[in-house]
Amino acid sequence: MSDPLALSLRVSDPELAERLAEVLAGVPGLTLVRDGEPADAVIADPAPVTPTGEGGLTAREREVLAILTEGASNKEIARRLGISVHTAKFHVGRVIDKLDATGRTDAVAHAARTGVIHL
Repeated sequence: MSDPLALSLRVSDPELAERLAEVLAGVPGLTLVRDGEPADAVIADPAPVTPTGEGGLTAREREVLAILTEGASNKEIARRLGISVHTAKFHVGRVIDKLDATGRTDAVAHAARTGVIHL
């Protein structure tokens, strides 16, 4: 028979941690260890999601959006940012997706309505 699996709980909600401990205590082949003790696995709170920028856009995507407000093509965006047209197209697509827009013009309009950009 193999050694039991050592499991550590790192859950910030004390009630949830207690409930999990109660449920897991009865699992055969599993041993709960205190936080800080060696463990084979950890059950933890999810890492906090930190926004990448206004509207969830990265700094580069905000640059692309700013150029989009001028009606620039992917070729013009690429030239101004010193990137390939393919990369510009990728960034435009990400901006459209992240703003849940239907196209370039809708992305600019949505960004203006939500305060991501100010026209």
